[in-house]
Amino acid sequence: MKPSDNVFASLPLTWREWIMDNLARACSPLDMANSMARSGQYSMAAARAAIDEAVQLRAGGQTDAGAPAPALAPAAHQASAFSAPRDMPFIDTSSNRIVAPDREIDVLFVLKKPQVILLGNVLSEEECDAIVAHCGTRYTRSTVTAEADGASVVHEGRTSEMAFIQRGEAEVAERIDRRLAAIAHWSPECSEPFQLQKYGQTQEYRPHYDWLDPDSAGHRAHLARGGQRLATFVLYLCDVEQGGGTVFPNLGLEVFPKKGSALWFLNTDSNHQPDPQTLHGGAPVVSGTKIIANKWLRQERYG
Repeated sequence: MKPSDNVFASLPLTWREWIMDNLARACSPLDMANSMARSGQYSMAAARAAIDEAVQLRAGGQTDAGAPAPALAPAAHQASAFSAPRDMPFIDTSSNRIVAPDREIDVLFVLKKPQVILLGNVLSEEECDAIVAHCGTRYTRSTVTAEADGASVVHEGRTSEMAFIQRGEAEVAERIDRRLAAIAHWSPECSEPFQLQKYGQTQEYRPHYDWLDPDSAGHRAHLARGGQRLATFVLYLCDVEQGGGTVFPNLGLEVFPKKGSALWFLNTDSNHQPDPQTLHGGAPVVSGTKIIANKWLRQERYG
């Protein structure tokens, strides 16, 4: 398909209406293109071209997806809805050690695609203990986000307990938040509050994705609060006697908890499109207790 071809006009009416409706709702063109690509009916390039042409039609006052489309200027002369580069958080692994403003971090392991990085010495023992002590007995049964309506619901695949540390609530959490922001080159305002997870014996979180599905009605409400979850930090706040690893079943990878270390992985590709290779889970604890803190980095300011 040549760049000058009228891709939008060649789409079935249902797709043309879907694109126009979502543009009218001010949905992200990139999220829309991702949805079209995930349908398996169109390549990412074709989806982008169709949405770009729809944006041009709307700019010219044409909003009826069923009406004949006017001739479009060659693509080279159009302003693309995707012309702005997409920023991504990143960790510099060019050296075996990362010098953060208040601490030196060890790079222990790097998987390049999908990107998974294990970092050592991210938190001191005192910081780990302070975070755990701060949450004390605040834990409640962990929940997941329902795809139908976005509600927080108990799920049999997640049997841990959870607690949250909101911004400004604890100095130690604020300090760690700034450190992680420096490591990931990402504003702390573009991240969710710390979510702690406590796993006792046999408790687990079966394989799942951290990214939010833009095709899910329930997830769209969460996307509106800060965009996609681009990356995940998992902070290990204690050692575990046996079990409790973070597993990536499609990669044949398992990372075991070590107090003070942190696991990082990207949830999307450079186009902010969810990466299906990032399927992961928390293996059952066989002996001992596992406590982690999750930090999710968003596209935009969270909240």
